[in-house]
Amino acid sequence: MKSGPDIAMVASLVGDPARANMLTALMNGRALTASELAQEAGITPQTASSHLSKLEAGGLIEPEKQGRHRYYRLTDDDVAGVLEGLAGLAARTGHMRVRTGPKDPALRRARICYDHLAGDLGVQMLDSLRERHLVRQRKQEIELTAEGERFLARHLQISPDMLSHPRRPVCKACLDWSERRHHLAGTLGAAMMQRFAELKWAARDPTPGSRVVNFTRTGQKQFAALFGK
Repeated sequence: MKSGPDIAMVASLVGDPARANMLTALMNGRALTASELAQEAGITPQTASSHLSKLEAGGLIEPEKQGRHRYYRLTDDDVAGVLEGLAGLAARTGHMRVRTGPKDPALRRARICYDHLAGDLGVQMLDSLRERHLVRQRKQEIELTAEGERFLARHLQISPDMLSHPRRPVCKACLDWSERRHHLAGTLGAAMMQRFAELKWAARDPTPGSRVVNFTRTGQKQFAALFGK
């Protein structure tokens, strides 16, 4: 057996349809109960419990107990990035779900990817930051520039000390499944999405399980002013 990371083990965990549905449901960054995840996967609670044990043992999800309830969430944004990348690969190779709904265009325009903005607007935002030299990107490596720090402080009240995290980079490229280009992840991507919500420029769709992000009229104008093409 060759040494190194066991890709096959991770692939087997993600490759089961029920587990894939559970993981996708957790892509919105919210913690869900076993019952809620069973409903998302279309399986019984007993079967869901077995799948969740495997995902937890594999390090893809982590539990959190609150009162009598036990909630599950993705371990970190690395897991979300892998799932987003697999979704892009599936779309590119023609492996699409047959059913689409009225939310599909909205999902492609703006959605949450764990805790940062994805979709057309997420890609547009990173393109704008890069073109104005507020960040530097070399392949998947992204670095916030000094001018970028001033821009964030001036327009979004985000300071560098707000971005430090022991296990997470400030900037990270995440391959967007619908645009097939990168959007911004890392602590900066999360901080910007949080700031959009605090300013009431954008809010997550309240529908259970939805990843759609809706921008208000004011939010659309402000976003376009900062990151317009």
